[in-house]
Amino acid sequence: MRYDSRMLADNRIEIRQGWTGDVFAIGRLVVETWQSAFRGILDDEYLDRMSPAEQAVRHMGRRSSPGVGHIVAAERQSREIVGFANFGPARGRAPYKLHELYALYVRPDFQGKGIGADLVRAVAQRSMETGAASLFAWVLAANPNRAFYERLGAVPTQHGMVSVGGKSYPQIAYVWNDLAVLANRGEE
Repeated sequence: MRYDSRMLADNRIEIRQGWTGDVFAIGRLVVETWQSAFRGILDDEYLDRMSPAEQAVRHMGRRSSPGVGHIVAAERQSREIVGFANFGPARGRAPYKLHELYALYVRPDFQGKGIGADLVRAVAQRSMETGAASLFAWVLAANPNRAFYERLGAVPTQHGMVSVGGKSYPQIAYVWNDLAVLANRGEE
């Protein structure tokens, strides 16, 4: 399935279903974005030890889980992956029709161009197609990009803790209660 990029004026980016062959590019993207966004927030030693190969294996495993989807943003000409999102049924105890945005990453040099918003809209569209009524994402409380979720209409609803590299960090759950509104956000 292909998704239309509505916000990218130059139309150089394609939003599409992720393929198995994308996992190595996704692994590199995860490491690059974590090291850029979370330096000084998460343990630097942990960030320096991150491995693209380990991230690729992790995302390959997640791909095989029932109901999990991967959507990527790729440059049309080079086919290089510059962003991705993965999502599926909420982990832990949650209502049946609630989906979770597990990961959303855009390469630092492509941030601020609408790619993240296009990916989230594509996740909302795909989640609706599989019967989900709402979507949420856990976001590190110190994430410098946290306002992005609020600009897309997500509401902070819950606080929790997450363990990363053996240390605990505060996180916030952001919820979109109406996927149809989210899927069409930016079209008005």
